[in-house]
Amino acid sequence: MGWMIFIICTVLWHIGLYGMFKKASISSWKAWIPFYNMYSMVQVMKVKKYWMYLQFVPIAGQFITIWLMIKFVEHFGRFGFLHHAATVLLPFIYFPYLGFSKNEKFAGAIVVDNYKKSAAREWIDAAFFAIVAASIIRTFIFEAYTIPTPSMEKTLLVNDFLFVSKFSYGPRIPNTPIAMPFVHHTMPITNSKAYLEWIKLPYQRWFASPVKRNDVVVFNFPANDTVINDEQNFGSKVTYYEAVRQLGRDRVWQDYGDIIITRPVDKRENFIKRCVAIAGDELKVINGQVYINGKPQDFLPASERYYKLETPSNVVVDQDKLKELGINIHAGEDIGDIVEMGPLVNITNLEKSQLHLPQGYKISDFIMEPSGQLFPYYATDSTKKWSADNYGPIWIPKKGTSIQLTPDNWIRYQRCIQVYEGNTVEEKNGVIYINGKQASSYTFKMNYYWMMGDNRHNSLDSRYWGYVPEDHIVGKASLIWFSWEGGAPRWKRLFNIIR
Repeated sequence: MGWMIFIICTVLWHIGLYGMFKKASISSWKAWIPFYNMYSMVQVMKVKKYWMYLQFVPIAGQFITIWLMIKFVEHFGRFGFLHHAATVLLPFIYFPYLGFSKNEKFAGAIVVDNYKKSAAREWIDAAFFAIVAASIIRTFIFEAYTIPTPSMEKTLLVNDFLFVSKFSYGPRIPNTPIAMPFVHHTMPITNSKAYLEWIKLPYQRWFASPVKRNDVVVFNFPANDTVINDEQNFGSKVTYYEAVRQLGRDRVWQDYGDIIITRPVDKRENFIKRCVAIAGDELKVINGQVYINGKPQDFLPASERYYKLETPSNVVVDQDKLKELGINIHAGEDIGDIVEMGPLVNITNLEKSQLHLPQGYKISDFIMEPSGQLFPYYATDSTKKWSADNYGPIWIPKKGTSIQLTPDNWIRYQRCIQVYEGNTVEEKNGVIYINGKQASSYTFKMNYYWMMGDNRHNSLDSRYWGYVPEDHIVGKASLIWFSWEGGAPRWKRLFNIIR
């Protein structure tokens, strides 16, 4: 459906341009050739030719293209604000009107030269169309993103500034199209919602393409649909669902009911992790090693984890001592807890292989203990003692695939069926009813993904809250355009491709 809409709008835009070129005495066939049509506009408007080439400048080029289209419309004698708005927002309707209406004629440069805008009008127009263009780019093409936590170190560092490609997996149509530009979900100062829910659109993605295994992905945090709206103590650090598991639902609503809010998919917090398993995969973690469909996965060179560092008894380990040993600690990163055999150091496999420790020092794997806080929360099943380093096996749901609704499958997939795919669910006397009908199996409507941070012992990821549905996918992290640490740029990280 998204492809059809895009194709229809594109064809209508070019048909309109065909008619406009004919009126402007430009060979009409030029309207159908990308970039050459813009060059033809520049020629007939007698605009400096460098404006044509400036369209290829990232970000700014989008504004220049819009400006050139507006200037072309002005050569038809249309200077009104609504005409310019139609040029930007509805060119697939407005251009055919200009091109084929008998009431519209190409007036040429003389009309533009004789028309003068007030200074206030120039500023209003410029601001409006800049906001429109930037919003379109941010929603459908790419968005800037800043790394807030060390969960992806050392692939991505805190205060890395990224470009996230929305086109990699297809632009997603906003669920809440009426929203404040450049604000995600909360207005500054007032802390009120930055969006309206009068109009809610169903999930739709144009030119959809699946996430690939090992992509670094930005997505909306699935467990953020219900929020205790107190970022200092809760937010994504302690989710509403974790608070309910710890305190009980009645206690949570008694203590925090006045600040509990819900958010639509596109207004949930943005997370960034690596997709380690795609729809249809079976994932298992054994002693920190990830296995997909029974095959061990290579350790990524920049993937971090804790190791135990054994030292002589008379040695005090601090950051200076670690540097002597060749272990570098980033700003804001601490030496791990002291365990029975020594301190924990968070390093990559590459860094571990390059260590040359003095006599009396030894480094070994650290394996995390089982935890009841891991998805799918086998709190009462003593046979399933999963930990962040020994996890699964677990199957990742795939669109069109059916499962039997066994008690264990129900624990693992109830949230997918009920919350993410919008079914009404009821259980009576051990029998499951989906949308009012007794069900012994279920066929998934969406693909799901399994996300983990490269900093494996310091990441709140799918091991703790489960699957990421395809409608939560925002885009692919593609480029580090800037990086900052301790008041100075990290020059070596600028313009690095994210792998």
